Amino acid sequence: MTRRKLIAGNWKMNGHIDHLRELHGIEKAAKAHPQVDVAICPPATLIAPAVARVPNLAIGAQDCHASDKGAHTGCLSAAMLKEAGAHHVIVGHSERRADQGETDADVHGKAEAAHRHGLTAIVCVGETEAERDAGEAEMVVTGQVAGSVPADATADWLVIAYEPVWAIGTGRVPTLDDVAAMHAAIRAKLADMIGDKAEGVRILYGGSMNGDNAADLLAVDNVDGGLVGGASLSADKFVPIIEAGAAQG
Repeated sequence: MTRRKLIAGNWKMNGHIDHLRELHGIEKAAKAHPQVDVAICPPATLIAPAVARVPNLAIGAQDCHASDKGAHTGCLSAAMLKEAGAHHVIVGHSERRADQGETDADVHGKAEAAHRHGLTAIVCVGETEAERDAGEAEMVVTGQVAGSVPADATADWLVIAYEPVWAIGTGRVPTLDDVAAMHAAIRAKLADMIGDKAEGVRILYGGSMNGDNAADLLAVDNVDGGLVGGASLSADKFVPIIEAGAAQG
């Protein structure tokens, strides 16, 4: 099956209104390469202004609450994000799993909330360096998939992002063989869970993807795009990754 590449940028806690100028170059590249999907997930305060500035570029969010409303000070529901103009929402990023103590069950609930409100859930999974060194990487990652992905998931609204924790922002990248093996294991676990529908689910690679290594990573079997951190903050750095994805499309 041919799956469209998705190149998604995660700005994390970076950017202010004036930083949205970078989106014009990204939107231009997305228009020039319609065979690849492009999304940017800025801080929540920038979602609505980003949508207003670049209406033809998919804008996403970096988290949502599992509940639709309630006494959850400081949290945002999937419905609120949808109303702000978001198309996607990242859930279960390793930084939230580590810093906010999110469990697979928490991520599962957030993915369900995203689906309820018509958002594409980008469910993140990944092992730590200690887990990889102990030979537990595949067990950890497939366990996260099993615990985080809803049983009714389909390719229409689910994306998986594999991000080895030890590679995020460090410049370190697994070997291409390691990436291929993990993405194949994720695909197999999804097939166990949702059957034939797993074949259409896009699995992104994240972890120090940049313009220099994107072409090689995106050519790996079962790598259907990238979840890009720091390089997505600059059009000059992000556009070459879009171009690499388009070349594979």
